[in-house]
Amino acid sequence: MNSLPNVRPSDIANHDFSRRALLAALGTGAGIALAPMVFAEPARADTADAAQTKKITGHLVPGAPDFVYLPVVVPAGTAKISVSYSYSKPSVPAGTPGNACDIGIFDARGIDVGGEGFRGWSGGFRTEFSISRPEATPGYLPGDVMPGTWHIVLGPYQVAPQGMDYEVQVTLTAGEPGAAFTPSYPATSAKGRGRDWYRGDCHLHSVYSDGHNTPEQVAAGARAGKLDFMVSTDHNTSASHGIWGPLAGEDLLIITGEEVTTRNGHWLALGTTPGEFIDWRYRARDKVFEKFQDRVREAGGLTVAAHMYCPWIGSEWKFGLDGLDGTEVWTGPWGWDDDAAVSTWDNLLADAARTGKKWLPAFGNSDAHNPNHVIGWPHNVVLADGLSRDAILAGLKAGRSWIAESADVNLTFTAKSAGGQKAGIGDILKAKPDEDITVTVDVAGVPNGTVRLFTDEGQMLQTTLPASGSGTVTWVTRPEIAAYLRAEVRHPMADGKPGGTSMGPSLSFGPMAALTNPIWLRTNQD
Repeated sequence: MNSLPNVRPSDIANHDFSRRALLAALGTGAGIALAPMVFAEPARADTADAAQTKKITGHLVPGAPDFVYLPVVVPAGTAKISVSYSYSKPSVPAGTPGNACDIGIFDARGIDVGGEGFRGWSGGFRTEFSISRPEATPGYLPGDVMPGTWHIVLGPYQVAPQGMDYEVQVTLTAGEPGAAFTPSYPATSAKGRGRDWYRGDCHLHSVYSDGHNTPEQVAAGARAGKLDFMVSTDHNTSASHGIWGPLAGEDLLIITGEEVTTRNGHWLALGTTPGEFIDWRYRARDKVFEKFQDRVREAGGLTVAAHMYCPWIGSEWKFGLDGLDGTEVWTGPWGWDDDAAVSTWDNLLADAARTGKKWLPAFGNSDAHNPNHVIGWPHNVVLADGLSRDAILAGLKAGRSWIAESADVNLTFTAKSAGGQKAGIGDILKAKPDEDITVTVDVAGVPNGTVRLFTDEGQMLQTTLPASGSGTVTWVTRPEIAAYLRAEVRHPMADGKPGGTSMGPSLSFGPMAALTNPIWLRTNQD
């Protein structure tokens, strides 16, 4: 366990500690520790003294550390720890962030960043939680309330100009520990259809973080959306992993994961080891992101930047895109931020063509939190060898996928050389520099939709689908003039027009209905 400085609440308010000192004290994540809350050895559990409660109050000023740690000395014989907190929410001028404070807890194994002490996180979604051996509040891990120094973690990610007054109350209850909780992790494979295209949403939340959907509702929503797989990505916790087992089935593969919400952007850890949490207590300049990427990859998982242009505090991606396995370019119902993300991603494709470095596959996910969010709007359609965790993640990593608004949208996208060689999404097609390449897009389910074909030069073809929503589009190019090919299908504009490339303040096209990863063209000399 880390040795943290004994700090008065006034030290926090005055912010008398440099970031460098804080990083050294905590191992990485910037924070500071208050004076410990010490509880007496418990009396017998069958007496009125079985529960002990203590409370601490304090004040934070703007510029407070990212994390405030409250040590709690837990005596032997404690069966349950319960925590509640509150903080002031003064009025602020329009456009000024008001107070917002997250909460979580680490047990006596310590608070090292990436260490073993993590016991739960609920962000700002809950005002209280409890942990015991048999059960815990969603977002928290059941298990032994071991003796030693635990740490409650406050995360004041927005502090109003007036500062933030906070109060934390801790209750320890003595007693027998009870039976241990037995997690039920989901199976790593489902029935599947052999090598085929599988549909799945890789960004979903439940009541185990800041969602209002129960795990049962999430699984039902995935089935209602005709998905073959889903990834559980509750914020900063692995607590839901042991719940998904009974909700998976031969018709639905459930993969464990996490949305890691740092102060410099969010990322998806897809395919994590069940029960393992991935730490979030760092910023881009702390230069430890790569450590956690490696941890996910060692488990066979993927690291994907989430909603790169989300405007909320701490949500816009600031870590750069090198070394990732993918990036979300479409998150939930189509918006301006998705248009910006697609443009950035397309520029990265052109850079990969220029430098020869690994290209970054595009992902689309719903980020559904609540019953009024549509699970699977959008989702990924991936070519995989079967419906298993490893096969799905391999297909996504290879970019053998396209993004659909719903299961009502179908698409195939292929390129064929004059010599008869054929390639699909995510593949490389080699041909003579001046050899004709015929590109074909088959679409269904987008009435009056606009089909757009792109190369590294930009949009090269635009055509409109009939009212039936089905059609085939072909186009011819050559490797000497196109490094890659990709396709988009858009809905009509609000006025019913197809839209078109233009400059100016108005949106050029309607919402996205489908988007493909690229087919790469190479010459025989490459």
